[in-house]
Amino acid sequence: MSKIMVKGYRLMVIGALTLMTLACNPDAPWTTKKVTISMNVTTVSAGFVECSFNTDKNAYYLIGIQEAEEGVDPMTQQKQFMQLAIDKADRDYLDWREWLLREGEFNIAPFASHMLNYGSVNHFFTGLVPGTTYWIYAFVVDPDKKKPAGKLHLTTVTTKIESEIDVHFDYRVKGYWDYIYPLDSTGRIYDHFPYIATTRDSADLAEYDSVYTHLDADIYFSLWVVERFIDPDWATVLYGVKATENNAYDSYLEFEEGHTYYTLISGFDGGFKQYCIYKFKWTGEDCNLYFVDTDSANIVNTISYE
Repeated sequence: MSKIMVKGYRLMVIGALTLMTLACNPDAPWTTKKVTISMNVTTVSAGFVECSFNTDKNAYYLIGIQEAEEGVDPMTQQKQFMQLAIDKADRDYLDWREWLLREGEFNIAPFASHMLNYGSVNHFFTGLVPGTTYWIYAFVVDPDKKKPAGKLHLTTVTTKIESEIDVHFDYRVKGYWDYIYPLDSTGRIYDHFPYIATTRDSADLAEYDSVYTHLDADIYFSLWVVERFIDPDWATVLYGVKATENNAYDSYLEFEEGHTYYTLISGFDGGFKQYCIYKFKWTGEDCNLYFVDTDSANIVNTISYE
């Protein structure tokens, strides 16, 4: 299995992907009085950290991750640190509202529901830089005033230099549905490994480059994917088995009979890991294709990036 390598690759997902968690009901009961937040880091890899959060009382709280700064201790300036984090979340929320309004969507979730957490949460912080120290933090927020309440809960982690997780991907197209199977070295489903996926109709690739021809579609699709996913805001991060109708994990692309499609699936652990590009022709509702990543005839891996 070849790999994509991109020099100068830095993915800092400290914006929408980190803070927007759609985890709470804005009408739920809540308090800001003497709330304790439990934080438990369960997985530290090269490009992601998994962490669980829980409160001992009903409360809204903000979680986040930030690259640690040498000589700085957030615990000595808790109020300033927490308020800056809320201000950043509020700016992201307002940008999101503006985008929805421009798209004609008027049923917009409030700040508490869109940006804050409530109850028990298991969260993946993805797109991290290998061999880098980060602060993971959480604190209670008054959702009405958008002010911090209580103390800052903070832990420090350092991502690994290289990914140690062994994972591969099998892929199936059955009717209008497609299925992604992330598997470990024993063939068991791997639920705790972030990955990205995208599917494109080869007929649509010509819209992106006037010199595109079907003869170099394999190479062009590879380039298009790399250019796209260098920006983490483009990437929808997935976990475990993914079964989706009409490729909704990436877009509302609807398969058309007789068209040729490319699907890329790649691990997302400090860079692209174990990537596969599958090429197939969709033959209609009875289409049933199963691609195993050890079957090189089904995989188009044409480029390595130095």
